[in-house]
Amino acid sequence: MKNLLSIFILFFVISLSAQVTVTGKVVEKSTNQPLEFATIIFKNPATNQIITGESTDQKGNYSVKVKKGVYNVIVEFIGFKNYSINSLSLTKNKKMVTIHLEENAQALDEVEVIAEKSTTEYKLDKRVFNVGKDLISKGGSVNDILNNVPSVNVDIEGAVSLRGNSNVRILINGKPSVLTSNNGLESIPSETIQKVEVITNPSAKYDAEGTGGIINIILKKNKNNDFGSSLQFTTGAPDNHSINYNMNYKKEKFNLFSNISYRYMSFNGNGYLNRTNFTNNTISSFSNRTTDMNRSRSTFNLYFGSDYYINDQNTLTLSYYYRNNTSKNSVDYTFNFLNNLKQIDNVLTSKETYKEPQKANQIELNYVKTFAKKGQKLTVNFQYDFWNDDENELVEEQQTFPTTSAINLLKSRDIESSKDFLFQSDFKLPISKKTHIEMGIKGEIRNIDSNYKVWDNATLIDSLDNLLKYNERIYGAYIQYGNRKNKLQYLVGLRAEYANTGSTDRKNKFKTAKSYTDLFPTAHLTYNFNKRANMQLSYSRRIRRPSFWHLNPFGGISDRRNIRVGNPDLNPMYTNSFELGVLKRWNKFTFNPSIYYQRTTNVFETLIIPNTTGALISKPINSGTENRFGAELALRYSPNKWWRLSSEFNYYSFDQRGIYTVNDNTWSTRLNSRMRFSKLTIQSSFNYRGERQSGQIFTEAQYRANIGISKDFLEDKATVTLNMNNILDSRVSKQLITGENYTTNTYNRPIGRFTSITFTYRFNRSKKVRDRLPD
Repeated sequence: MKNLLSIFILFFVISLSAQVTVTGKVVEKSTNQPLEFATIIFKNPATNQIITGESTDQKGNYSVKVKKGVYNVIVEFIGFKNYSINSLSLTKNKKMVTIHLEENAQALDEVEVIAEKSTTEYKLDKRVFNVGKDLISKGGSVNDILNNVPSVNVDIEGAVSLRGNSNVRILINGKPSVLTSNNGLESIPSETIQKVEVITNPSAKYDAEGTGGIINIILKKNKNNDFGSSLQFTTGAPDNHSINYNMNYKKEKFNLFSNISYRYMSFNGNGYLNRTNFTNNTISSFSNRTTDMNRSRSTFNLYFGSDYYINDQNTLTLSYYYRNNTSKNSVDYTFNFLNNLKQIDNVLTSKETYKEPQKANQIELNYVKTFAKKGQKLTVNFQYDFWNDDENELVEEQQTFPTTSAINLLKSRDIESSKDFLFQSDFKLPISKKTHIEMGIKGEIRNIDSNYKVWDNATLIDSLDNLLKYNERIYGAYIQYGNRKNKLQYLVGLRAEYANTGSTDRKNKFKTAKSYTDLFPTAHLTYNFNKRANMQLSYSRRIRRPSFWHLNPFGGISDRRNIRVGNPDLNPMYTNSFELGVLKRWNKFTFNPSIYYQRTTNVFETLIIPNTTGALISKPINSGTENRFGAELALRYSPNKWWRLSSEFNYYSFDQRGIYTVNDNTWSTRLNSRMRFSKLTIQSSFNYRGERQSGQIFTEAQYRANIGISKDFLEDKATVTLNMNNILDSRVSKQLITGENYTTNTYNRPIGRFTSITFTYRFNRSKKVRDRLPD
């Protein structure tokens, strides 16, 4: 037995010594970008029989083990010309020169689909959603894009959540932006977006704000040589009409880029609110409110700038973004008040007319310096934002039963403005090939004014006449160290942030001042089993600071029986987040499961209580602690060259303790299919989000389905896309709110089915030309 074992070991050692390893890289010739999933094939020169083969990874690298000998090598990538090496003699490990594949202009149409970039790229620390491949968001806004991004959900009110957590930090080009304020995402056209990055457990390099994670929206800034542009028209029903023009012009020393767009939307919705009142656990009365609404929005966006290449190592970028958005709402309300026998005592009708013009500006100056040492880089960024909006609301209310009364006029006006300044600098220093240090500083100064007035039949209401001033100062610095030892790599960091916030008002009723310094450690430990499989364990401490929307004590007056107000004394909430994820790739299949745990203190919740007149007052509060445990599974599968499937499933349970005691669980799933036949592409998606409980509010399950069809013609210079969204007319919100001596059932359907058709024409560039962004 021992001799047999010795022979086996000897045979195994000899077989290993007879093998060599061939490594190298495959890139696209025109852009020098790495090609993932290119195939390296080793053939027997005499018989032409395939001996072995391997595919490239995300960076275009490959590693093939083969016995010593002579081979013919073929490098293939669908849509590109083959690259051949004949009679390659291998006697020892060999590193090949970089192989540049040239696009095959004569390639078959159905073959081109493999050469295109995936809609979603799964990486261990983040997921990247490439907007250009998403048909369903064509002619829409950023919110339409986010509703197709893995792990992200945008509800019918425009609130963004990540894995069911609504506290998400949204960045534009890696930095906070005025463009995300005041529901600004809805007014940013999808055509201006290059890609979206989702980071569930960020490192110390990122702001600590956002307990649920970070969504980074990257704007297009094409860098193709010479001149290139595209013109896009969209029309739809209900009204969804837009025009968008995108352009860039690049020469040796500079790159000019710009985007200009206009969009008009109008849509109808409806809803109801049924309330039951109790006295000593016995029903005392009922009230019903029905709502019919028409909303419209017109938006003009202008974005332009330039990269100036001082030399090979220094680049200066100046850009400007302008947004002019006007929202108009017309809402009809009917209120029925009933006694405990459901007999009508009183009927009121109300009509709300709302108009809000908004103007936002952002100026950004960015400097990037690279060094002779590979990987060493310095970035410096200055950003100045200023915006204002003018909210005007008029409510005409009248009793119609049992008698008809005179019309009561209630009018409000809220003029808000802000000036924000941001400075940020980051430096990366490689110490060796395997280690590096990153460090940076940041300062953000924000000043907001809110001048609020309410008139009752032309009489100014003194208690609602006030000017609120909010000031915010946040300063941060971080350092992190990364190292790689064989298959193990780690990144540990520490971020320190100092915040000073305060509110003052003209009547000295809402004066607050808060100052606090916090440390936010992070750690990411990654083990690479091989080039196609790895695992990561990560930890971060994060914060959620109250936004101005949370703090502003002045709410709207559209319904005096259901009023939302802010809480100027709200404190930040803190989260410790742990996550374990695995990423495994095969040629046709990607498998990405993860589990996570989050513990949060000072949780934000909404307290809904009746006042002395019986009106329900909604106010954000710090309610206590929450423990959340979840599991997520992301899959991508390409059964054929023309068909790509992706799916995500997220489940989490949570336990809240404090003012509310809630123990519940929920789940959500998403399925996306993309098929391409010759020049025709079909994409469909289905989203489901299970019922869930939070504080006093129970929300029923929601689901929606969308489909998009796209056709290319004129040698790929033109594309027509047809979108049908919410095809099941299921995008509604149903909630049960339970409070002291009352319950309410609400139904909200802000928009039904909607269809749009988009025509795109590309000047001096084809669809195959890939957009390139700076590192």
